[in-house]
Amino acid sequence: MSASTFLSPEPTILKPRKFAHRSLLPLERDYLWQISTGVVRTVTYSEDGIPMTLGLWGSGDVVGRVLSRAEPFQIECFTAVEAIRLPVGRWYEATDAMILHIQQFQEFLEILHCRNVDASLMRLLSWLAKKFGREIEQGKLIDLRLTHEEIASIMGTTRVTVTRVLKDFEQRGIIQRLPQHLIVLHEQEPFWHYEI
Repeated sequence: MSASTFLSPEPTILKPRKFAHRSLLPLERDYLWQISTGVVRTVTYSEDGIPMTLGLWGSGDVVGRVLSRAEPFQIECFTAVEAIRLPVGRWYEATDAMILHIQQFQEFLEILHCRNVDASLMRLLSWLAKKFGREIEQGKLIDLRLTHEEIASIMGTTRVTVTRVLKDFEQRGIIQRLPQHLIVLHEQEPFWHYEI
């Protein structure tokens, strides 16, 4: 079930705002943002200034300063985004969407805490395919353009490692790489068959 089914904004009050790729959504304590279209990343930074991804959020998801105690905290547009600003007086309409937010955050944490980089990347690709993918003949096309550098940043690893593991996955028939997208192949889902 999509979180978008939980909010019924009144068009005269809650109008979608447009944000460009790489722009930041304003942080306000009295508002949540419901994503109408596009993908955002919530992020904080280590003491060294290294970005740490807290989650990736798409259509129907809610994000906001109030949902995180991370400091610093930003909501970065991974794509062009349309979002609705939901004031505190209407948060009751987003209760189910906030529960989904918590569940997705915990699922994302599980992926990032895999000790084995290969297993972590497999789980991340499967999660991305489920959340942002669309069915095509070969499998699920992850409908989100992510560079190897962005994937590495999400996982807290290096671009070189991501490139090496993706190449290995492609050789093993787990994924198919296109110029700007990845396809998780049907016969490889689910990914959970790793030997210890």
